[in-house]
Amino acid sequence: MLYMIQMNVDADSWDSVMSSFGPDDMKAMFAHMEALNNELTSAGELVEARGLGGPGLAKTVRADADGTPQVTEGQAVKGQILAGYWVVDVKSAERAYEIAARASACPGPGGTPGNDPVEVHPIPDDPTV
Repeated sequence: MLYMIQMNVDADSWDSVMSSFGPDDMKAMFAHMEALNNELTSAGELVEARGLGGPGLAKTVRADADGTPQVTEGQAVKGQILAGYWVVDVKSAERAYEIAARASACPGPGGTPGNDPVEVHPIPDDPTV
């Protein structure tokens, strides 16, 4: 079954959170995520994984009356922003939860696990279910 596992961050605190990571903290964070991705790849469970840029890079697009894209700076809805995600193909929801917990334990500043909330979304074969 496919699942999307996603990490969300408060957009207003993105810059302060990112600036709280020193060079060694960033290396530890990336090493943790790389190890997780390598484990998922080796197990044949990883479909795709991406870290995303901060809210300063986001654009919101709406179609005007004739369908022309109208692009504005920033996110469409204030609050949380998607910081990164994994799409995994696993045998059970429990395995998706294990992966999410591993992502949640990513080290933060000073090496302390962040234990940030991580969402798990099933991707159904039939989206009307």
